[in-house]
Amino acid sequence: MDHIVTVQDAVTAFADFMEPTNAELDAIEQEMPVILADVDLLDAHITTLDRTPTELDERRIRRARRRALAARVALVNRAAGTSLHGGAA
Repeated sequence: MDHIVTVQDAVTAFADFMEPTNAELDAIEQEMPVILADVDLLDAHITTLDRTPTELDERRIRRARRRALAARVALVNRAAGTSLHGGAA
């Protein structure tokens, strides 16, 4: 009979070193609007998986797609604004 041995000690032995840094947590926080907008879009698509989308479903998907795109544009614009140095316009 083979014994199943847990490897938790080996996996979690380096947990202190594998924690996200403050910079990584800040990056995740900056991307959170995009993540949430993508989740809304995914929810809208999941709703229509087992049925034919109604007009209301199609509007919900379009709105969610526009919000996801707007969140991505805002993120890119914020990133581009912070990378400009000097008085560049």
